[in-house]
Amino acid sequence: MTDRLARAVVRLSRFVTRHMTGVSSLALLVILLLGTAYLSFGALRIDPFRPKFHVTIELAGSGGLLAGQDVTLRGTPIGRVVSVAFSESGVVATIAIDGDVRIPADTVATVSALSPAGEQYLDFRPSTDDGPYLHDGSVIAADRTETPVPIATVLTSMEGLVAQIDPAKFETIVQELGVSEAGPEKLGAILDGGIWLISTLDGVLPQTVDLLRNSRTVLTMLHDTGPGLQATADNLAGILSGVSASAGGYRTLLDNGPQLLSAVDDVIADNSPTMVALLGNLATVAQLSYVRTPALVALFPDHRGSTLDAIGLALRDGGFWVTSDIYPRYSCDYGLPRQPPAIPDYPEPFLYTYCDNSDPSVLVRGARNAPRPPGDDTAGPPAGVDPRTRANPTPTGPLSIPTPYGGPDLSNLTPPN
Repeated sequence: MTDRLARAVVRLSRFVTRHMTGVSSLALLVILLLGTAYLSFGALRIDPFRPKFHVTIELAGSGGLLAGQDVTLRGTPIGRVVSVAFSESGVVATIAIDGDVRIPADTVATVSALSPAGEQYLDFRPSTDDGPYLHDGSVIAADRTETPVPIATVLTSMEGLVAQIDPAKFETIVQELGVSEAGPEKLGAILDGGIWLISTLDGVLPQTVDLLRNSRTVLTMLHDTGPGLQATADNLAGILSGVSASAGGYRTLLDNGPQLLSAVDDVIADNSPTMVALLGNLATVAQLSYVRTPALVALFPDHRGSTLDAIGLALRDGGFWVTSDIYPRYSCDYGLPRQPPAIPDYPEPFLYTYCDNSDPSVLVRGARNAPRPPGDDTAGPPAGVDPRTRANPTPTGPLSIPTPYGGPDLSNLTPPN
């Protein structure tokens, strides 16, 4: 068996030696065919058996787009540009798209470049994945397309930018950077700092975007309130001008203030026992006023406003305006005896003059309708008292005068000046 195999190898070697040229040519031909197939189907993506459909793109300008360039969907290759031709309104590009690709009709066609050197391609960027979809014969209008800014426009804009640069200031910057041998190092440090700043901002990109958005809101608000801020600044300028004009008075106040405060301190120190008693009395007054706050509030209703407002309503249009009510008011009968008006006596006053009528429309601002603290039952006379009880003795005070029968003798009184 081994001898047969050895003889077969010898015969094959002799055959290859005799037909070396033919075998080499056949191997080269196979490699050529395999390479051509790889370039056609792999690199150039030529597949005559794959179904395709054609779409027309209306462009305002070519943007450097040429026939044979790629067509992508969000960056993924899906077809080729078949032709680019002129039209009455711009440029019309015809593209061939793989038949199994579905592109929403609500899309934007953008001419982009892989690098600044060129290599343009057409990219579809739909805003949704829902239908309807593009089909064979579909047309995308120019208002739904985007093309790169032409180089001429960029150069024109750069010309305006360069024209705004002051040559003298630019020369100063150059001189500052080259003031010594460390000039290149300074420029390098500036560039390194810029790169570091950009990389840092890139690391906190979401926060940077939020900062820019919030700054836009704040700056917009400041722009909207610009007139108000200007008016505020003007008013503050006037106030500060008045303060500046009164600087001498402030200095005098500061100079004399310590002496006045010392005098006040001495007064407080000399009258501390009296002031302690005064504070105690004020505490009692404050407690009584606190529990009767509703009654005090009722004296000044909200709908009346301030006293000055009430006076302003009465005194207006060159006259004094009043309102009169000709209808009689329902009054309360206290049920107490009435003295004849012809008798010249001065009886002591009644101690318990309470209205017996509980109707709230009677004496709206009387003692019965006044708000009271919880548990206060002083709206009526105390239990078990005689409503006709008079004061005994007659209350007197520092300013009281005697009230004998017939009245006091007033002939010796000196009239006030």
